[in-house]
Amino acid sequence: MKVAIGADHGGYELKSYIVNVLETLGHEIVDKGAYQYDAEDDFPDFAGPVAASVQAGEVERGIVICGSGVGATIAANKYPGVRAGLCHDTYSAGQGVRHDDMNVLCIGARVVGVALAEDLVKSFMVANLEANEPRFQRRLDKVTAIEKDQISKN
Repeated sequence: MKVAIGADHGGYELKSYIVNVLETLGHEIVDKGAYQYDAEDDFPDFAGPVAASVQAGEVERGIVICGSGVGATIAANKYPGVRAGLCHDTYSAGQGVRHDDMNVLCIGARVVGVALAEDLVKSFMVANLEANEPRFQRRLDKVTAIEKDQISKN
């Protein structure tokens, strides 16, 4: 699977580790930065390009890492068609895909360690939407309708 990844200074170190995990699992990585540590960089500068890649269909999934994961999640969810979720437990990382078609995983590097981050990524990457459950598609359709309504008002 093709995956975009990005991180600000808060997630910079963890990003390298996650890239290695993804490569070991056989995924193709599109690195959206940061490419060097800069304590003054800002999470939207990395969450945005990851989300835009998912939105455009250039990648199938995205991963964004910042200090808490909250800012990255907020920024990524501004892109229509992106369903970013902040996950600090493996159940949510997989269930978010299976039930909600989450396509961007957001992680707080100051909240989780490398072992848990690896498990989060694995859970996220192996999960697929449970399309045989009509209720999940019905809910996704409602979310999409909300996005379309907001876009038409702008």
